[in-house]
Amino acid sequence: MDIQYHGANCITVSHKGSKILVDDNLSELGLKSITKAEDVSLTTDGKGSKTGRLNFNSPGEYEVSEVSIIGIPARGQMDEEGKHSTTMFKLIAGDQSILVTGRIYPELSDEQIEAIGRVDVMLVPVGGNGYSTDSVGALKLIKSVEPKLVIPTHFEDKSIKYPVPQKSLSEALTELGMEPKETLAKLKLKPTDLSDVTQLVILEKV
Repeated sequence: MDIQYHGANCITVSHKGSKILVDDNLSELGLKSITKAEDVSLTTDGKGSKTGRLNFNSPGEYEVSEVSIIGIPARGQMDEEGKHSTTMFKLIAGDQSILVTGRIYPELSDEQIEAIGRVDVMLVPVGGNGYSTDSVGALKLIKSVEPKLVIPTHFEDKSIKYPVPQKSLSEALTELGMEPKETLAKLKLKPTDLSDVTQLVILEKV
């Protein structure tokens, strides 16, 4: 699976000629939507999307183009305790796995951790300010999930009109206390690139 980053929490996961778009709410943030009619769309905040041939925005188990998709219910960053308005999505193809947390409250239950299982790559917001998971919360999630690679999302971007200002990537990384392994335009996920120690990779916005 290949991963590209488009700003905010929006990514593309490509696998065997198919594209899965996650959280393409770019049109709400002053950018242009990138989802095509033939794409599969996942939405973590439960709002859903009318673009794409298939759209998933709730917990469940799905199968698309040889990719297994597991939607795991989660408490949103601004939810009251006990409420689960968001969905974490885990994508599995062969022996590769990707977890997109979305803007969640960073305390995971044992049941959620069990449902998540082993993860190669985790994408997690770091912008904070009460609107998305902040770097402190992201670190809690990293320690709970123990992914091989971490990709930060949802940080300050002058081209994006966030309803609440987000922290800069440099500030978030300082608070995380993690040095980036590398900066890439696209992550081509290869098992040989994964180590036993969690590493951080920056994806450039494309």
